[in-house]
Amino acid sequence: MTAFRTLDDIGDVAGKRALVRVDLNVPMADGAVTDDTRLRAHVPTITELSDAGAKVLLLAHFGRPKGEYKPEFSLRPVVPALADVLGRDVKFMERPSGEAIADLADGSVVVIENTRYAPGEEKNDPGMAKVIAGFGDLYVNDAFSVSHRAHMSTEGLTHHLPSFAGRAMEAELKALEAALGNPEHPVAAVVGGAKVSTKLAVLEHLVTKVDHLIIGGGMANTFLAARGVDVGKSLCEHDLTDTAVAILEAADRAECTVHLPYDVVVAKEFAANPPTRTVNVHDVAADEMILDIGPAAVEALADVLKTCRTVVWNGPLGAFETPPFDAATVALAQTAAALTREGSLVSVAGGGDTVAALNHAGASEDFTFISTAGGAFLEWMEGKELPGVKALHQSA
Repeated sequence: MTAFRTLDDIGDVAGKRALVRVDLNVPMADGAVTDDTRLRAHVPTITELSDAGAKVLLLAHFGRPKGEYKPEFSLRPVVPALADVLGRDVKFMERPSGEAIADLADGSVVVIENTRYAPGEEKNDPGMAKVIAGFGDLYVNDAFSVSHRAHMSTEGLTHHLPSFAGRAMEAELKALEAALGNPEHPVAAVVGGAKVSTKLAVLEHLVTKVDHLIIGGGMANTFLAARGVDVGKSLCEHDLTDTAVAILEAADRAECTVHLPYDVVVAKEFAANPPTRTVNVHDVAADEMILDIGPAAVEALADVLKTCRTVVWNGPLGAFETPPFDAATVALAQTAAALTREGSLVSVAGGGDTVAALNHAGASEDFTFISTAGGAFLEWMEGKELPGVKALHQSA
């Protein structure tokens, strides 16, 4: 991996103006933050800079105002929640000005209003980048989750200021490097979710990088159908069976073993706790749907993980939000967590459904690293170069 500079490389920041890109795009209800996970992720970076005497100017977006001022997309309501997690005062600035920033005390933390109110943000306008850079002495990107966007606040600023990765970004990049960049083999990838179509590029990339590809969720049905299995009325993209065959053939060429379930849990309706059967994949009735991987397949997959040194996980194995179709995800996640605890496995996971599934399984605390990024994590799994990350490498 190309080197990037971190907070360790900044030197003395007392009195300096640090423009810090963070992710404050948090869920809200009735004007209050309902989940502060993203805010807490930035505490180490903000605290370290503030304690060292920098004026910390936070750049972030909220929602999609599309270059217009819309009051419902203001970052102002996020400020009290950020102040709570930081345990210090946080100011709010509608428009940055040199005079207002000069008046700030060293160590101040300021949230600047939604960057996406300006059309130049999403267009990565060089003129806007030059203006905003004029308010800072250095730039820190601490928001991996938005680094798949070539925006002014993720990419443009790096052309004008000394640029560094914040602590959250640094942890993310190191974890991803350990998972797929330069991992310890054997490597397994667990990929679940409803549709193959949303993860085609991920699957095509992974078969060239990992030793074992474990496919679950609705997308496993498409692969089973491609192998001639009648999946009944299961969720299945029958129009993509040729694509599934091509991925299986590519895996063979790359000597990557693809694991599909051979026993499954089926039901005639998708509802909580309906009558279910556990059957061989070849015994699914025409009026049944596959909603989870069966226990024998889970046991076999657990044995696969026990032979591996690294696992990267994206997506649940079944319809985990609806019991009892969470059983396979919970069981395999707990196996991965136990192997990580004992030091034999590096486990990295990411994506919204994945985080929820691992939390549900009680496995999150023991995984080596869990990314809260959605689109950026998927694009990384596709092998794409992320503009915000590339910019940090180039600036180094």
